[in-house]
Amino acid sequence: MMATATTNSLSISPSSALNAATRQPPSASPQCVSLPTLPLPPVQSQGRVSRTSAYCLKIARNVKAMATGEVPAAASTSTPAPTEVAEGDTPEFLKTLQDAWDKVEDKYAVSGLAVAGTIGLVASSGMISAIDRLPLVPGVLELVGIGYTGWFAYKNLFSTPNREALIKKVKDTYNEIIGSS
Repeated sequence: MMATATTNSLSISPSSALNAATRQPPSASPQCVSLPTLPLPPVQSQGRVSRTSAYCLKIARNVKAMATGEVPAAASTSTPAPTEVAEGDTPEFLKTLQDAWDKVEDKYAVSGLAVAGTIGLVASSGMISAIDRLPLVPGVLELVGIGYTGWFAYKNLFSTPNREALIKKVKDTYNEIIGSS
């Protein structure tokens, strides 16, 4: 019984591995199992490419016609011409934003501060997410935060004189920032 198992073993000769023309298909060999072939991709993908390129050519013609001042040929048939927004139709939010921007004297400084703030926000977010991925650090920082919150509440909120001093300090700081007295 053991002898028949060893005689049915699969062997590949070097000539059959190198010469694909003389090799038998897998279905002819009793030891090999072949998988079914995959179907060909649908032909409609080629039609999608041609529709996309035709759409791009149509857009290119319209841009060329608008740049030269001509009326696009397809504007009257399928797509309506873009309507221009009247100057008085801007939303209220944009009017308020534009008025606030017009009141700013140093636009370069405000723009620089906005860019610096955005960069700082992205950098701090990246730093916090990097710290959050370290093992044990988020738990330790959470314990430190809970401990500091407890200490702050004990020192400033439990007794009436300390609570009133904290409220006065917060109001003074608020008035200093806002500028009202």
